[in-house]
Amino acid sequence: MSVVKATKEQKEKETEEEIPEDLDLKVKKYLRGGAANFDDLKDKKLKGQLSHRESLYGASAKAAAKYEKWLMPSEGGYLEADGPVEKTWRIKQEDIRREVDISSSRNQHDVILPEFSPYTLDFTSNGQYMAAAGRKGHLAIVDMKNMIPRREIQVGETVRDVVFLQDQSFFAAAQKKYTYIYGQEGIEAHCLKDQGAVLKLQFLKNHFLLASINKFGQLHYEDVSMGAMIGNIRTGLGRTDVMQVNPYNAVVGLGHSGGTVTMWKPTSSAPLVKMLCHHGPVSALAFHPNGHLMATAGKERKIKLWDLRKFEVLQTLPGHAKTLDFSQKGLLACGTGSFVQVLSDFSGTQNYSRYMNHSMVKGYKISNLLFRPYEDVLGIGHSMGWSSILIPGSGEPNFDSWVANPFETRKQRGEKEVHLLLDKLPPETIMLDPTKIGTVKTARKKEKSTKKEIEAEMEATIEAVKDGINMKKKTKGRSKPSKKLKKRQEIIANAKRPFLEQQMQDGQLSIKKQKISEEVELPKSLQRFARKKAAT
Repeated sequence: MSVVKATKEQKEKETEEEIPEDLDLKVKKYLRGGAANFDDLKDKKLKGQLSHRESLYGASAKAAAKYEKWLMPSEGGYLEADGPVEKTWRIKQEDIRREVDISSSRNQHDVILPEFSPYTLDFTSNGQYMAAAGRKGHLAIVDMKNMIPRREIQVGETVRDVVFLQDQSFFAAAQKKYTYIYGQEGIEAHCLKDQGAVLKLQFLKNHFLLASINKFGQLHYEDVSMGAMIGNIRTGLGRTDVMQVNPYNAVVGLGHSGGTVTMWKPTSSAPLVKMLCHHGPVSALAFHPNGHLMATAGKERKIKLWDLRKFEVLQTLPGHAKTLDFSQKGLLACGTGSFVQVLSDFSGTQNYSRYMNHSMVKGYKISNLLFRPYEDVLGIGHSMGWSSILIPGSGEPNFDSWVANPFETRKQRGEKEVHLLLDKLPPETIMLDPTKIGTVKTARKKEKSTKKEIEAEMEATIEAVKDGINMKKKTKGRSKPSKKLKKRQEIIANAKRPFLEQQMQDGQLSIKKQKISEEVELPKSLQRFARKKAAT
């Protein structure tokens, strides 16, 4: 017995050593709510089953906390103020640059190209490459890891937007008349003439779909793996250049001049959702990485945060924003004029407040804001070129090499592209709630037929029976007309019987319901409307 007790004590000590006190917060994150109270339960069997289940939940939460410690060693850091007097939004970029390491300080830069501005930016999914498009025809691919421009081309016409496709080997540019797809070497690969003059581009990575909205308000979906047009939808809500993709369900969101936000999928000609968000034109739109939070900005100088599970407003903030973007950790960047404001939600209550501010040189006009994945960096495209500033806590510190690897080699990139093509999802899988995919659709209850439908079905059955009656000739007086008529009537009566029985059952049920409703005592104010019994 002493040996058994010793082994139990050793196991308990080992588990206590494995889970230090600093993991308590991580354990709470994985717990499924608070512990249940079983004191009021009288059923001992049920009480034991529920307590065993609670212990399993606790063990799984502890295991998840330990795995997080092993598999995600890096932790994200935020700016913290010393005392109530100091504010994080008063800290400037020069102060941050003096405190960070050399590699991080290189992420602060300004590229001044006024002859090709304003610029629009886009990053690859791993954050290693950036595409910059100047409105006056300048296209550039920059290696952000080594700060080296890989390719620069001048197309000689207006460029409204640029977006990477599956990786840095291909990118699409919305030019004056058509959309062009270029290779990594800057060679034109395709010209998409069916889309017209495109204002905004977005790429759906899991579906290999290039979504675009043109100046006539037409939404197009082009499958870049097959070169086929999947969807051509007329929104009917006018010209717009406010367009974003929800990363959770791949639904495209559009902001319109009437203050409405619509959500679309390629297999439907009508919007999945049409909601009135502002009393003026929608100027910017952004989706949270978890897909359940949406930020919109209107010309009436209001920024609203929406819960997409309930389609309700969570928070309304004063201010105007020409561009919005959420970071991987949930920070919200708002840009207007020459001023950038970053909002944070460290409490997890979806109550955003001011976190950081940054003012550009007077006269610069911000056209695009975009957080760089897996880095605490915010890219800014403006009227004089593009800039990059440090936003501590914006990027995900731990990357999954199966999803996006910032340090991938050429061989890994080729294998990844093959895997993406093999795992490509069909357009039909795009829906508001992707968790419904793979579930069984419940059978609908059979609707009760009306009296006219029953009578029509009975008449059709009788006609079919009459046509199918074939009386055989019999001897010794059994083929008399009277006997044939009697037999014919019996066959028709047998065909009528199930319909008549069903009518009788429905009548009995209605009488029974009527009696039950009469037995219920009505209040005095309604008793004069009750059906009166017939006098005997």
